[in-house]
Amino acid sequence: MSSSDETIQALREALRLSPENIPLRQHLAATLLSHGRPAEAEQEYREAINIAPHDLRLKVGLANAYYQQNKNSHALVVVEELLRLADTPPAAYVLHARLLIRSGHIDRAVRQYKKAIDLDPSVADPTLADQLGIGADEDASDLIDGRLRTAAGEPGEPADTTLERPKLTFADVGGMDNLKDEIRMKIILPLAHPELYQAYGKQIGGGILIYGPPGCGKTHLARATAGEIHASFLSVGINQVLDMWIGSSERNLHEIFEQARCSRPCVLFFDEVDALGASRSDMRQSAGRQIINQFLAELDGVQSSNEGVLILAATNAPWHLDPAFRRPGRFDRIIFVPPPDATARAAILRVLCRGKPTKDIDYDYLGKKTSDFSGADLKAVVDQAVEAKLREAMKTGVPEPLATRDLMAAAKGVKPSTKEWFSTARNYTVYSNQAGLYDDILKYLKLI
Repeated sequence: MSSSDETIQALREALRLSPENIPLRQHLAATLLSHGRPAEAEQEYREAINIAPHDLRLKVGLANAYYQQNKNSHALVVVEELLRLADTPPAAYVLHARLLIRSGHIDRAVRQYKKAIDLDPSVADPTLADQLGIGADEDASDLIDGRLRTAAGEPGEPADTTLERPKLTFADVGGMDNLKDEIRMKIILPLAHPELYQAYGKQIGGGILIYGPPGCGKTHLARATAGEIHASFLSVGINQVLDMWIGSSERNLHEIFEQARCSRPCVLFFDEVDALGASRSDMRQSAGRQIINQFLAELDGVQSSNEGVLILAATNAPWHLDPAFRRPGRFDRIIFVPPPDATARAAILRVLCRGKPTKDIDYDYLGKKTSDFSGADLKAVVDQAVEAKLREAMKTGVPEPLATRDLMAAAKGVKPSTKEWFSTARNYTVYSNQAGLYDDILKYLKLI
């Protein structure tokens, strides 16, 4: 056993004797984080927050644990909650800068990092500062509006996007009936009955924005849509569009739309679209505005028709999206994807356990006992149950099948990730819902 493992083991033993000791649990979590064990650190931070829900340092630590696991949306939910406070910890601004870099918003990252070191110079990170181009003489800096000057070197190659032919269909997706109906009206029925749509002058295609807590199957549904109609599927991540070179992001976006138009019928899916289409009123620099203008022009089909292209976009934060995206002809259908209900949770567990050794699992019972769990949370339950059975098999030498009690025991160790999202969404829906865009959230929370 290494010295770090011994330290962690000693801290766990001390915590077993004093489970309510917040400083001790925080020290254990920070130690786990520093030794590259963010998943375990996340669990410790969660336990500590349950005991001390108003401790801001614990929330920063939890966000860092998410960040190290590339759970960017989870981290952003926590950070945004901290940024709304009057006494925001400087470390939260630093972490926000790191998250902004991942989403390509270098100009905003610079502002947040500078704000952090203005509040507390001790949080300065020279590596992060160099990455942001901070510290160099302003006239000599390679950054302008948060992106690289063309004189600093040659732009990189365009992002590689690969067309898929998914085999998934709607039968593989539990729940989401309203969303499936919208997609049927937008592209499945038009392809099956083109003469009816032509008679009414209705184009085949259009845009649908789906939003909701992370891990609830938005990407899965988009892939199944393409499989349902035997269409091409083009999944676009923000890293395939955003580029630090001036003009490159706009070019990448145009080429992606052209690729979809040349492969119609095609489902073009944008994940975390709020990173590409953030509200222009929040932007001080012109770089982000140009990307949004390009995106809007592509949606409108100014130079080329989008006939036969279904544009799906997913976001965990629809309130950050520029209002221009919601005009008719763009994302004119905005649909809330809630966590799966009990029936859908049971169906998801059946799919996740498919191909694994099982014995008399009562999926309906488990579905009822996993309220608020997302699809990703349920996957974590199955993974933890499998790991527990593997540990038993290592000791006994005899593999045993998964049973209801194994999954139930694992579920007790997994906290529903959707609750954090709803705590943030509630603020927006209650105070910024003048147009009624988020009434579905209010209905889900039983506030109307």
